[in-house]
Amino acid sequence: MSPSAAIDAWLAELADQRRLSPHTVSNYRRDLGKLLTAAGAMPLAELQVHHLRRFVAQLHGGGLAGRSLARTLSAWRGFFAWLGERGLIQANPCDGIRPPKSPRLLPKALSVDETARLLSPVDDDNPLLAARDLAMFELFYSSGLRLAELVALDCDALATVAEDGEVRVLGKRSKLRLVPVGSQARQALVAWAAVRDELARPGEKALFVGQRGARISRRVVEARLARRAVLLGLPTHVHPHMLRHSFASHLLQSSGDLRAVQEMLGHASIASTQVYTHLDFQHLAKVYDAAHPRAKR
Repeated sequence: MSPSAAIDAWLAELADQRRLSPHTVSNYRRDLGKLLTAAGAMPLAELQVHHLRRFVAQLHGGGLAGRSLARTLSAWRGFFAWLGERGLIQANPCDGIRPPKSPRLLPKALSVDETARLLSPVDDDNPLLAARDLAMFELFYSSGLRLAELVALDCDALATVAEDGEVRVLGKRSKLRLVPVGSQARQALVAWAAVRDELARPGEKALFVGQRGARISRRVVEARLARRAVLLGLPTHVHPHMLRHSFASHLLQSSGDLRAVQEMLGHASIASTQVYTHLDFQHLAKVYDAAHPRAKR
């Protein structure tokens, strides 16, 4: 089996059996392309640990950051493990190799006031798009959705919103979860549902659609949110994941319930959620610095 054919077979298995998203599969394909480029004419079965260490060092020297290298190594390790299970290699040359560490950057979140400003009414020449945008962004902030989860919602999601105040979301690796929807988001969704058919194509299942009537794309959502932030005078670039970060940070500040935030975000590990405790501490530190008489000399 040629290296390219082996890569195709492994990625097809990941997509079919593990239900990885097309975006993740595309990233893995790109990472494995780096492996083939680095290996050159050397057969995969002949690669040793020292070869892989050199490849990692070359990528790092070329500017690839620690987190990106970690994902690249993960793809390589998984691919070699798959080859080993089929007797195509003797040992996994990635065993024992760790990527260089990079500083962990805290996610950026909006303040409560900035979020309120972002979700205030904005002048728009097209009232249909204005209703759609407000419903999308209210739902983002209300329920902490990922961008992929939002664009994947179908109209039948509105049934649980109306009846139970919850939305059923298909998360990573096809895991279903129910997340609550706040009253303002429900009102915005009801307003959008009332006019959606004026924009959507006949038979279109997607809850949120673009100007051509088909399911809205991620890029359109990103562009509309960035445009809204500029129109409303926010001092920073706003992207969809920032609303998810803001949801988690504000909820944790108010409740202190890390486990509940983990469940609502759909994190498999609480370690992924703990980053928001650092954001919460930053918020408390700012309050202390501004208010405590002994905070400043």
